Amino acid sequence: MATIITGKNTVYEAIKADRKVFELYVLTGTCFGVCAAAKKDGVTVIEMDKKKLNEILPPNNQGIGAKVADYKTIDLVDALAKPKQNKLYIMLDSLEDPHNLGAILRSSDAFNVDGIILPKNRSVKLTNTVAKVSTGAIEHVDVIGVTNLNQTIKKLKDSGFWIVGTDAETEQTIGEMNVDTDLCIVIGNEGKGISRLVKENCDYTVKIPMSGHVNSLNASVSAAIVIYEVFRRRGE
Repeated sequence: MATIITGKNTVYEAIKADRKVFELYVLTGTCFGVCAAAKKDGVTVIEMDKKKLNEILPPNNQGIGAKVADYKTIDLVDALAKPKQNKLYIMLDSLEDPHNLGAILRSSDAFNVDGIILPKNRSVKLTNTVAKVSTGAIEHVDVIGVTNLNQTIKKLKDSGFWIVGTDAETEQTIGEMNVDTDLCIVIGNEGKGISRLVKENCDYTVKIPMSGHVNSLNASVSAAIVIYEVFRRRGE
């Protein structure tokens, strides 16, 4: 199966990451470095006018798109087998907005997250929107597909991970996290937060200290702040 992706950075990162690219679509007269890279890899490059391009590509395409192999998740066992100390995973509990997932992938690539754990059911999928919002970060961060979050938490604990939930109602702050260990941080649904059973299975929960009048943050913003806190304190 194939997916149509759009946007200069998204397409260029797909080519650089050796994703299978079937065809590249570009606005006539704008085919520069990305086309050279595509042609070098044997990709068919099709130039067309704006009207035709907008007929085959989604809106806001920046004059470029590509038909690429579908984005796929990897298995938890394969992710855990990768050699690294103090891994950092972000577990997403029933996240529904593809823009949030794309933004979380972008932050994850920027601040050394090793993988995003995503339920295979009742959760956002790896779509063109996710790829575009991530501006190509989807090519560089493992997305780990799992069937059951609570079973996954048990497997992670058995592998030495500490599981930390995010909860605005708790007392402990993100500054009190132990970051010198294998760590999995759980980010909840945009509206409901972390589900009850997942929260109960966390080792502890933390909150982002805030002083404003509206004490709630978008899921991707919350994730970025917590991810950066780990990055900063690890000195990475």
